[in-house]
Amino acid sequence: MRVHVLHHARCFDGAASAALFAAFARARHGKERLDLRFLPKQHRQGDPFDDGDFEGADEAAIVDFRYSQRPGLSWYFDHHRSAFQLPGDREHFEADTSGQKFHDPTAPSCTGYLARVVHEQFGVDLSAHAELIRWGEIIDSADFATPEVAVLYEQPAMHLAAWIQTASDPEAIAGFIEALLTTPFERLAKADWVRALVEPRLASHREDIELLRRRVEVGAGVCVYDLVDDGPRVLSHFIPYYLDPSIRYSIGAYAHPDGDLRLSVGFNPWLAPETRRHDLAQLCEAHGGGGHPFVAGAAFALSQRADLDRAVQGIASVLRGPA
Repeated sequence: MRVHVLHHARCFDGAASAALFAAFARARHGKERLDLRFLPKQHRQGDPFDDGDFEGADEAAIVDFRYSQRPGLSWYFDHHRSAFQLPGDREHFEADTSGQKFHDPTAPSCTGYLARVVHEQFGVDLSAHAELIRWGEIIDSADFATPEVAVLYEQPAMHLAAWIQTASDPEAIAGFIEALLTTPFERLAKADWVRALVEPRLASHREDIELLRRRVEVGAGVCVYDLVDDGPRVLSHFIPYYLDPSIRYSIGAYAHPDGDLRLSVGFNPWLAPETRRHDLAQLCEAHGGGGHPFVAGAAFALSQRADLDRAVQGIASVLRGPA
């Protein structure tokens, strides 16, 4: 039986959710042989899915990513406020009677949400993967004790998050997802094939910290930075709060290794939640993006630099103004 698992690319929660769905599928199908194929998906304006995402699959699941009305979709688990972006998406989801599609924008992570749903609805206990579930919750909800924990990458789980942010080889990503189910994090983080990507990534990360230290512009509690002309990069969006804990919101523009331009908007997770006055997902939806109320973003083609600049300026103006 061939099963496609479409998951948020370059994202620890996406990879962890894909791993847990694989464990769920195996538990549900018992001794039946499953051909699991993991397909990383990147956000883009319009329909982010391709026909090949579903072709040839006996079952197809989307985890930690936008909804699709395509008839090949069998399972859906997500927690993004902006899951339903195309006309008719939400109505299609709400009309579904399969009992196999789930969405909760209040869930801290898709990893924890999926584990809870399959236990409550299908009696499948995934508690054997408690380490994976716990770190999926921590990383995706930014439930770090301090900015240093988020930025200094000292925990094995953070090394694994750095790996998936950097990886691009589909076979390696599939192997990583399977390893999340079978290998303790401390041992997996020390594997040569993991370190081969993580060590250069952390060196670049340290350079990013110093670059942002020079570049961030702060006004009225809002940090703005533009790294578009500094080359493609995978960027930690927690760096501004590490550099200046008083920052309430950060807005950044940069070039991404996947060949597009990115807008990142975030609320400082170490400030009191009630001080967040804006829904950041809603602000980014106006520019073809989305996410969560406290962290969101959008992708732009390289030819859309002017659109990206306008988005940064417009969102900064909103966040610096009255609620």
